[in-house]
Formats: sequence, structure tokens, C-alpha cells
Amino acid sequence: MRLGLLSTANINRAILAGASATERVEVVAVASRDEARARSYAAEHGIPSAHGSYDGLLADPEVDAVYISLPNGMHHPWTMKALAAGKHVLCEKPYSRHPDEVEEAFDAASAAGLVLAEAFMYRHHPQTATVRRLVADGELGRLCAVKTTFSFPLRNLSDVRALPELDGGALMDVGCYCVSGIRLLAGDPEYVRGEQVTGPTGVDMAFHGTLRCANDVVGQFEASFRTPQRQRLEAVGEDGVLVAEAPWRVDLGGSLTLTRDGATEVVEVETADAYTLELVNLADAIDGRAESLLGREDAVGQARTIDALYRSAETRAVATL
Repeated sequence: MRLGLLSTANINRAILAGASATERVEVVAVASRDEARARSYAAEHGIPSAHGSYDGLLADPEVDAVYISLPNGMHHPWTMKALAAGKHVLCEKPYSRHPDEVEEAFDAASAAGLVLAEAFMYRHHPQTATVRRLVADGELGRLCAVKTTFSFPLRNLSDVRALPELDGGALMDVGCYCVSGIRLLAGDPEYVRGEQVTGPTGVDMAFHGTLRCANDVVGQFEASFRTPQRQRLEAVGEDGVLVAEAPWRVDLGGSLTLTRDGATEVVEVETADAYTLELVNLADAIDGRAESLLGREDAVGQARTIDALYRSAETRAVATL
């Protein structure tokens, strides 16, 4: 799979490292709105082609698929342009807070016979599969609650994550992981309640949410730009508790523990690069070797939940999906 990078965002470094670990993917082009920047970036990272516009990369016949790491508010329009140009798309999370945009994009991809995937890299890591299996196999007994956290201090309010016109905010940036983790274990919620703390730019600098899911499972999360760096997932069942200390950024380290009958054991997890696995899954989906791990159903459910959480926070009332 010949991959083009649509922007020179910092997250590209993880994608480049992931691609270097597999022969299935080759990064062949990069684009920036500044041609000099694109050329410098390409030279620094050994990328064969550089484009001084995003449209230029989409017109490149040597590119099979594009990785879109633009700010949130630019995901949908550039995904639609990439699909119209005949390119497969891996779009950085969250794809959109608007369910209708997600539906439109997957309709376009399906009509064109192209693969579109939302880049939740943590979903590809073996730890995530282990967490899901342990819960599904009943190792905790009946699941009762899922509690998730992701936070870090964002002090630069000119950062794109703090700009409302680019769909910034704590829920969109880090809270989307928390929502995804709850949905992965408990399914899509029936209704939600959200509370946001807005900052000087108008985006939510902190977001706290409750998701009421089927079978009386309650999910709760905290996403914040106001507190120290933290991440955690806790799945609580009638018979046990499963804790992932690094559920989203597994590379930062942290154990996976299972506590039952007063005894705690460390669950061993295979070491892996989630970005490499994400790229290989995209290549396999394009080649017809496997289904995309993150397809339409998951992306639509994610957007509907985020949309409902924002509606709840704005109206100070429960919101249904």
C-alpha cells in the first residue's frame, strides 16, 4: 500500500515509525500548504514526493491511500475530496462529531469501492483485544460499570485543539477515546448525560459524561485539558475488576490487572506497535484479506454518542441517541 500523508502534523511521526516496521506499507508522499515545508519534511523523513497543496497529493497517481491528520473540523471535507479522487482513507480520530457526515463519507466510500477507516490506533493493540475478551468471556461476572479517563494539561490556547472553528475540545481530542472504550465493552448507550467546563476560547477544556447502556451497564468518563496527564480504564463486574493503566497510549507503559476474590493478577499482553497494526489492517482491507477493524457501524455509533453528549451539556438535560 502506497500511503500519502495529508499534512505534516506531529502525529505523522508515529505513522512513519509504524510504516517502517512492515513491508506492507510504504509512505510515498507528503503534502503541506507550504511547498518548502513539504519538501523539507520529505527530505527529513526520506519520503519520495512532496506536494505544496493537499489537492496536489490527491492527484498523485502513485498514492493508493491517504492518512488525514488535519484538525478535526477538516476531516470530513478532505476525506470526501480524497474519496472523490479515488483514494482509500485512514482519517485520524475522531472522524466527526456529526453523524450525518460519517454516514455521507461511508456512503461515498462504499459507492466507490474504497476503504475508509477511523484511526483509533488503540483498538488495534493486543491489550485492547485482551480486555474485550476477558469481559466478553465473563471473567468479571456480569459487567456493571466501565470507568475511563484521559487527560493532559493544554496550556497553549492557540493550539488547534483549543479552537472552536476547528472542532477542538477535550471531548473531541481525548474524550473520544473514553467514549470508544466504554462503547467497546458495553455497546452503544441508550442515553447520555454530559457536563462540560468551557475555557476562554469557547471549547470544552474538561468534559465529564455518563453513558447508560443496555443490561444496566453504566459508563462514566473524564476527559480534560485542565489536569495532569492521566489515562485509565476500569471495567467492574459482579465478580471482578479489570484495570488497564494505559488503555489508550499503551506505549507509555502500565499494567493490565484482574482482581477477583481479593487476589490481583497481572495479565500478560503481547508487545506491539498499534500504529503498525493499524496500517497493516488498512492494507489488508484494501487487498480484501480482512475486514477493516473500524468500519461504518463503529464510526457512526461514535459520532452519535459524541453528538448526544454535546447536546446534553448544552441543554443540561439527558440526551438520547
